[in-house]
Amino acid sequence: MPPEFNIFLVLIGIALIYELLGWTMIGQSFLGNQQRLTIMILQVSVIGIIAVGVTQVIITGGIDLSSGSVVGLTAMIAASFAQASTWSRALYPALTDLPAIVPIAIGLGVGLAAGIVNGVLIAYTRIPPFIATLGMMVSARGLSKWYTKGQPVSGLTEQFNFIGSGIWPVIVFLAVAVIFHVALRYTRYGKFTYAIGANMQAARVSGINVERHLVKVYAIAGLLAGLAGIVTAARAQTAQAGMGISYELDAIAAAVIGGTSLTGGVGRITGTVIGTIILGIMTSGFTFLRVDAYYQEIVKGVIIVAAVVADVYRQKKRAKR
Repeated sequence: MPPEFNIFLVLIGIALIYELLGWTMIGQSFLGNQQRLTIMILQVSVIGIIAVGVTQVIITGGIDLSSGSVVGLTAMIAASFAQASTWSRALYPALTDLPAIVPIAIGLGVGLAAGIVNGVLIAYTRIPPFIATLGMMVSARGLSKWYTKGQPVSGLTEQFNFIGSGIWPVIVFLAVAVIFHVALRYTRYGKFTYAIGANMQAARVSGINVERHLVKVYAIAGLLAGLAGIVTAARAQTAQAGMGISYELDAIAAAVIGGTSLTGGVGRITGTVIGTIILGIMTSGFTFLRVDAYYQEIVKGVIIVAAVVADVYRQKKRAKR
């Protein structure tokens, strides 16, 4: 039985609890409202895209605290190249009405560059991942504010906004999840990723170019954060420097809840997808029950700690075998 089965049972259990509480407390069905569930899936799709990249980083034994800030930065830069000529306050008046592929490529390039910088710092200067990505988190957020002096970027083309319309964010999330599920399970890239997380020195001795591979993993995480930034801007039809705040924490939480071990070497994309949905159900359920937002954050923190404690317990059990 796959390890994700237990996590899926937790997902079902949480949904049923909300359903029971809904009928008991406010006389409404949680699962019966299709619109609410659709909105929930759309809201977590961006976190899911980020979480796929963060999962791979954590599997190597690292961490990425910069993804939320990279979302904000890429959203601002991509949106600035996606403005329509009818918008009087375009940031680049001579570069309006560009095909959607242009701002998408630029946004992905910014995310990729941020990821490469993280990877190079961690792999070749041996700076701890926590410190390197924390520095990128602060720098990227500062750059996003400096880029337009804190002003939002609006007046985006319909072609660009289409990326965030309907169920497209969900399709993008699922496509990303499938691609990297296959990459981790069935390719050399995945084998190297798990090997580095399980024992970096052993991976190096076995012939893996650890430094180069770490740069790849962090570059992919940055690329996916960039993709999330593009989808976020397209969904909102505007971009603001504050976009993506605390997204990195939600992505890490989704990965850990989904069974990815913070000690490295363990984790699956399928588990992360389930973990992302669990986070979405929790947030949607709290709103449904009219629970104060402050309590939502408290409970979310408790669940994250509980997931880490469960991971430590699993690691101890494996060590005894």
